[in-house]
Amino acid sequence: MTLTEQKQELTAQLEPFGQQHLLDFWDEISDSGRDRLARQIAAIDFSRIDSLYRGNLDQPDWAELSRRATPPPAVRTAEREQGTGGELGVTPDEARRRGVESLRAGEVGVLLTAGGQGTRLGFDLPKSLYPIGPLSSASLLQIHIEKVRALGRRYGVAVPLYLMTSPATHEQTVQFLEENNRFGLDESDLLVFCQGTMPAVDIETGKLLLAEKDGLFLSPDGHGGTVAALKASGAIDRMKARGIRQLFYFQVDNPIVPVGDAELIGYHLAAKSELTSLAVAKTEPKDKLGNFAMIDDRLHVIEYSDLPDDVAELRNSDGSLKFWAGSIAVHIFDRDLLQRSLELKSSLPFHIAQKKVPCLDAAGNQVVPEKPNALKFERFIFDLLPEAKRPIVVEYPEQDCFAPLKNAPDAEKDTEQYVHQMMFAQHRRWLEAAGAHLAEGTNIEISPLFALDAKEVAEKIEPGRKFSDSEYLSPSPTA
Repeated sequence: MTLTEQKQELTAQLEPFGQQHLLDFWDEISDSGRDRLARQIAAIDFSRIDSLYRGNLDQPDWAELSRRATPPPAVRTAEREQGTGGELGVTPDEARRRGVESLRAGEVGVLLTAGGQGTRLGFDLPKSLYPIGPLSSASLLQIHIEKVRALGRRYGVAVPLYLMTSPATHEQTVQFLEENNRFGLDESDLLVFCQGTMPAVDIETGKLLLAEKDGLFLSPDGHGGTVAALKASGAIDRMKARGIRQLFYFQVDNPIVPVGDAELIGYHLAAKSELTSLAVAKTEPKDKLGNFAMIDDRLHVIEYSDLPDDVAELRNSDGSLKFWAGSIAVHIFDRDLLQRSLELKSSLPFHIAQKKVPCLDAAGNQVVPEKPNALKFERFIFDLLPEAKRPIVVEYPEQDCFAPLKNAPDAEKDTEQYVHQMMFAQHRRWLEAAGAHLAEGTNIEISPLFALDAKEVAEKIEPGRKFSDSEYLSPSPTA
């Protein structure tokens, strides 16, 4: 096929949707650039993009749905602290016992999504590589891998890690892992796989945006793409072969996630749930967290931007928020749900967001917009919640589970400094609970390989031990 014929064929594909501008620079780009652009165009479902832009696809009316919603079935922090079973009728000790049994049986795997770039942080690499350790400068990815290793060491099993990247982060992530020998994780216990992408469109015209003359602006298709990517990578088959029945799911930007927490897993098993979600209590009606809610006997997450003010502000008789349960993107999935959801992946709804997207203008010049100029389309994994049987929500204190790195230093929250403070505070609590004394102004960072949680700190630290200088507690080289 000649270049002219190839252009004519692509034009015929693009014209019905008014997207022929994608070929404006066809005659200027190299042969390899034309091949790249043609492959990208061939992979796009233009009919779906057109329907999304025009609003022709069914989108939930969250305002209407939220007005008939009820709070989710939950185990609250107060019930856990009191040692009661709450709605579930399972005490924390019973839950931990169930969780430990499953962990020791090798039934638990870890699913970590790491598709984001560090652009908002002023970091030119994947966010997973960000050196967040306040004293160690350990990357987010290193901390999480060390937690997986520590989990396996505690329960005498190999815990597999399924790590999902994006096209923008995959190569650098794989290289980083190779250069650091996977931070000690056995090669057979790590599967790195890549999610799909979606194009962005101009907010005014619906035209797809070009990042370069020979390439579309493409971004990850959201963590809702995890299901399809797990299947394509062979991960689900590997889970079945290893006997993995539960997956502990979280996102890479949160370094204090209690990875593989036995109590959380135990509640999941006791409820015979296909999906258990970790939640924190909202402090304000419009906190920027998704809201867990039951609608027509199914669990949903309603985005904070979709929850009407009058519903968000509803309160119980004691003054607490009716819709209190904020999602922090930490879930336990039953493998059966993931397998069943493969049949549902095309029906996961797209969420549409207005974003600032750098792109080419009609003359081929790079444009960096000052306000949102584009629509991005993503699927979210929490949209599988309605398909789950017997879903439950378990509340943990925010200080124990949620300190995401999301923002540049000038933001109010979720900055590097904020995360450092949360990590130091958590590790101080662990040490003081073990009977240690920290001098004023002293900060201690604890490697997961030294101690995974407060229980292990108490086993490692003699009561009365004094810390007068800031220190990174890590295992000895021979440990």
